[in-house]
Parts: sequence; structure tokens; C-alpha cells
Amino acid sequence: MKISEIFYSIQGEGVLNGVPSAFVRTTGCNLRCVFCDSPQTSWNPEGESLSLVDIVAKTNLFNTKHVVITGGEPFLHQELGDLCKKYIELGYHITLETAGTLFQKVECNLLSISPKLSNSTPVHRENGKYKLRHDELRLQPDIVRKLMDMADYQLKFVIDSPGDSTEVRDFIKSLGKIEKSKVLLMPQGVTREDLEKKSKWLVEICKEEGFRYCPRLHIDLYGNTLGT
Repeated sequence: MKISEIFYSIQGEGVLNGVPSAFVRTTGCNLRCVFCDSPQTSWNPEGESLSLVDIVAKTNLFNTKHVVITGGEPFLHQELGDLCKKYIELGYHITLETAGTLFQKVECNLLSISPKLSNSTPVHRENGKYKLRHDELRLQPDIVRKLMDMADYQLKFVIDSPGDSTEVRDFIKSLGKIEKSKVLLMPQGVTREDLEKKSKWLVEICKEEGFRYCPRLHIDLYGNTLGT
């Protein structure tokens, strides 16, 4: 399995915000988000091939039984199900992060599904050569519904401007009836200053819609750096 990095930190996003966790970051992605905070897994994929035994051994060194499998896009890897089984056998709580564009049957405790809004489209980068494919793939409601049926879930949306909330509402309607408490809105930004500015109006949107506000605690604590 090709891995970008394995590290120990705290979960900075979502319902388990603040929980010390081992992070396994896979490399490779089928999307090209313009604001990707791990371009070493998408725009310029890099990493090393590790056996599942080695991956688990590295995370066993950390003082936690919470593991977050992230990317890139973990669902690109056929070994994902076997990796999850190994963690379950060892009593780990597994959070599996995905953009919700691919499906395979796997076992986990929490699916963190992050459908990509139009604010993610790379219209200026690389002369826009990824734009069409990205827009065709980024929202897959049928796949998201299948993922939601597979395990406990959270739906996490990256919000760049107030108008993005309209896209969130439209996409949520396409999924059918869901709990609003499972819908998380997260400000887009890689600096504390950007997040602070956007959080003020985003909190008000969450209050109005009944959605959950999602801070980016790791950015506040460490900044936008690898291994945090």
C-alpha cells in the first residue's frame, strides 16, 4: 500500500476533534482540489510502498487506539479492507476519511465523508486541465448514500464563502433524510488568520441551518505542516 506519511497527532476536524490519533495518510487521489492541504498525495503524489504489517507496526508505537486512515483518497487502494480488518482485530477505533466518490465494502467505526463543492474546482491551476474530470467526479450522491449505510458517518463540507451553504443544502436534499447534526461545515484556509475570519460568519450559518461547526484545531495548534 503506498503511504505518504504515518504520524501521531490529535484529530483536528470532526466529531472526534481533540482525540489523540495515529494518522495513516495514503497517497494518490482521483480529484484535484485547488485548496488541497496535502498536495503530496494528489497534485504531486509521493510516498513509499509498505506492507500492511509494517503500517500497523508503525501505528502500534503510538499511545492511542484511535487510527485515522486518510489521503489522498484511501478508497483507491484495494488493500484498504484488509488494513481495516487488522486494526479491528487489535481493538482500534477506525476513522476513514474519503471524498465520497468511490466505494468498496470495508469495516470502520466512523466514515468521514467530505463531498467537494464547486469551490474546490481547479480552474486556474495547470491551465485548468483537471477541471472537467474533477467536476464530473466531485459529487456522487449515490455513492455517498451507500457509504452512509455502511457505518456511522459525518458529512464534512469545506466552506470558502457564505454562498457555498446553498450547495450544501442542495446536496443534502439529494441524499434524502439525514440528521443535521451529522452535517459539519468547516472553513477553508491554511492559516489561523484565514480560519478566524471565516469562522465568524460560518458559525452564524451553522446556527441558522442547524448544522455543526467544524474547527480545524490542528491548524490552530501547529499551522499547515506535515505530520500534524
